[in-house]
Amino acid sequence: MPQASIPRDYEMIRPRLRVAIAGVLLATVTACSSLEITRDTETSGSFNSSARTWVFLGWHMPRPAIQIAHENISDSGLPNTRETEVHRTDWGWFNWVIEIFSTRTAHVKGTWGYSGAELPPDQ
Repeated sequence: MPQASIPRDYEMIRPRLRVAIAGVLLATVTACSSLEITRDTETSGSFNSSARTWVFLGWHMPRPAIQIAHENISDSGLPNTRETEVHRTDWGWFNWVIEIFSTRTAHVKGTWGYSGAELPPDQ
């Protein structure tokens, strides 16, 4: 019984399908971040920045989560930012296993601006 031959178009579609699947996977493995700014007075307030990244074989995609969280604060252009709390994903001695493939999260909380007590008196 003769076998049906596979059309040559199939051989051309298969590599393209692999590239398309790889592209979709890379697009879904992206970082996400958020920044919440609250105003307490006219010139001061607080902020809460968070970021999440993927880790594959020790490579943080696209950058470490703590760096992205700090960049959000810097990009907002708030004056006199001060961190009050910083939390990072840390699994202790188990970190070496998590570095193979995982996500990392960072949260940075703090204050910005000048309250009346910090401003020097007019002379």
